Amino acid sequence: MSTVGNPANIFWHENPVRKADREKLLNQQGCVVWITGLSGSGKSTLACSLGRELQSRGKLSYVLDGDNLRHGLNKNLGFSPESRTENIRRTGEVANLFADAGLICIASLISPYRKDRDACRTLLPDKKFIEVFMNMPLQLCEDRDPKGLYKLAREGKIKGFTGIDDPYEPPLNCEIELQLKDGVVPTPHEMAGQVVSYMENEGFLEA
Repeated sequence: MSTVGNPANIFWHENPVRKADREKLLNQQGCVVWITGLSGSGKSTLACSLGRELQSRGKLSYVLDGDNLRHGLNKNLGFSPESRTENIRRTGEVANLFADAGLICIASLISPYRKDRDACRTLLPDKKFIEVFMNMPLQLCEDRDPKGLYKLAREGKIKGFTGIDDPYEPPLNCEIELQLKDGVVPTPHEMAGQVVSYMENEGFLEA
């Protein structure tokens, strides 16, 4: 006996307005810029700076911030490995929809597990997934500790905190890696410029 909820009874409905039509309208290519790294590495700061830079160039983008998503879409998820995986899966699906709409979606999440990030990459066709690794030293992130979370983790008041008692798996083949230059953290503007330069060179900023 089949039910309405059976996946076999759900069919994809094609839209006559194609992704290429939306991209032509916006004069850009829909894609996902996925910013990953430890807490305090500067992901959200880069995401906002990148969004402003794209806006100044007349390009339409939208930021999916990991903390913000946990206030709504992902508010029913915790921080177990299973919940983290579901957190990234949901975010990847939403990011894919934004990209399909022709937008440049900037996703900013710790996303500690490589397999989860790779699963999001497979959603995007034609190399439209740009992984940006904020490769900042743990000590730097811990010294910053903008939310006071490292202190709580060191005191044992937070369990399963990435970088302390839960692993972070760095990308193996990311498109962009941002790190210290001569021991100095590049400015948000400099890092955003590096991402924009990559996007220009790869043709993302034109239809």
